Amino acid sequence: MTILLVEDNEAIILGLEYLLRQEGYRVRTARGLQEAYHLVDAESPDLILLDIMLPDGSGFDFCRRVKEKSGTPIIFLTAREEERDVVQGLDMGADDYVVKPFRNRELVSRIKSVLRRNGRGSSVLKCGDITLDQETGKVCRGDREIPLTKLEYRILSAMMAYPGKLFTREEILAGIWDSSNNFVNDNTLSVTVKRIREKLGDEDGSIIVTVRGMGYRLEKEL
Repeated sequence: MTILLVEDNEAIILGLEYLLRQEGYRVRTARGLQEAYHLVDAESPDLILLDIMLPDGSGFDFCRRVKEKSGTPIIFLTAREEERDVVQGLDMGADDYVVKPFRNRELVSRIKSVLRRNGRGSSVLKCGDITLDQETGKVCRGDREIPLTKLEYRILSAMMAYPGKLFTREEILAGIWDSSNNFVNDNTLSVTVKRIREKLGDEDGSIIVTVRGMGYRLEKEL
């Protein structure tokens, strides 16, 4: 599924692009309304994350025009938390309103909830006989359920969202934390990937392939 992010803050853009791609979404970004209008027509996104205060206009106007033409779900993502702004956004047809700064997990949960309400997308990722249900957190290989730690789950879900893609070690390390929200070091990453392989029955590394000197790739065809 494609998410259009309409936002002009570069730090927020970088963080959300990585977060959403880890969750399996295709992300397109517009830094202003004119670019956003073009991408809505060209990409037909499944959901729009929309800032209110943009360099070339108001997100409220954009929301109104999009809702007049389509039923694309919209979540406002803004620092403006006054009650009148929240009410105005929801009255225009926005599906949710998230105030910055926000918690990543909460935002992802709200995105999934809005998509479900609008009948868009599945929460289940599949690769060969491996399935990962993002709604329940359940991972199976065939009929066998595989218990994973939070860190193992995050790494595997990122790879299953993009089977065949090379994930550099730097990419993975930049986007994962342990259960105490501490950054994971390079040695911990190696150990965690080894444990995922063991649990998947991938001792020979034919499912999660090591690309020497670069990172890892989940094979598309198992």
